[in-house]
Amino acid sequence: MKETPIPPMDYAKYLWQEKEIKSIANVTKADTLDFLPLAAEIGIKSTVEEFDLEQANEVLQKIKNSELKAAAVLRM
Repeated sequence: MKETPIPPMDYAKYLWQEKEIKSIANVTKADTLDFLPLAAEIGIKSTVEEFDLEQANEVLQKIKNSELKAAAVLRM
């Protein structure tokens, strides 16, 4: 089977410079339970900013403009 190159993508346009650590292949609940203590042990920390639901449009603009340095969470 011949390998084909990965086509180019405009990352700034489609990903808004967001970065996440995640896996989508063969992850089980047990894998997650094993990973969380390790993450705490080696110092992986998340940064979260909370916003009221009424601020959703404002938050989306901030995400689009790369103005947040944390994960955005909307409070109901």
